[in-house]
Amino acid sequence: MKNDISKIEFEDALKELENIVRALEEGKSTLKESVALYERGTLLKKHCDGILEATQLKINQISSDKDGNVSVEEIDVPV
Repeated sequence: MKNDISKIEFEDALKELENIVRALEEGKSTLKESVALYERGTLLKKHCDGILEATQLKINQISSDKDGNVSVEEIDVPV
């Protein structure tokens, strides 16, 4: 388990989040372990939401003119 969530790629964070959900659904963890998993899952979800929001902002900056020329307005989006 990586400690610095901000450096985890989206796909890796999503996979870890799926594993946490599966572990919590199985109900085999102690209460303390479950709380730690839930906390980690919440942080991973927040991280994934941030990446998706930043990606959506970037997509919204892509446009094309009547001739089909694509342009990208660069924006500084924290990820």
